[in-house]
Amino acid sequence: QVQLVESGGGLVQAGWSLRLSCAASRSTFSFVAMGWFRQAPGKQRELVATIRHSSSTAYADSVKGRFTISRDDAKDTMYLQMNSLKPDDTAVYYCNAALVSGARTSAYWGQGTQVTVSS
Repeated sequence: QVQLVESGGGLVQAGWSLRLSCAASRSTFSFVAMGWFRQAPGKQRELVATIRHSSSTAYADSVKGRFTISRDDAKDTMYLQMNSLKPDDTAVYYCNAALVSGARTSAYWGQGTQVTVSS
């Protein structure tokens, strides 16, 4: 069983920055991919950013140039640096990790951390 624990959320003003962390209970290098998702009230959960085992990254258009995803395998932790925050970034942010074992891929989720951006 894999556990993911997010931290770093909070209430900030528009234009400020936050860094989210996702601590994993096993080596982050073992995951085929990790990512950040978010869900705003009344909306579906959406993909924000991903980082693959190779360390290649991808971002939603809405956060490109403002958010940076990274991974520190020595600390088994993934990060999301969020700059120039906007009120539209307000959501619960979830950490996700995909683990391949044989022919099976399992997905794991954290409990979420609230990010609120005031105008």
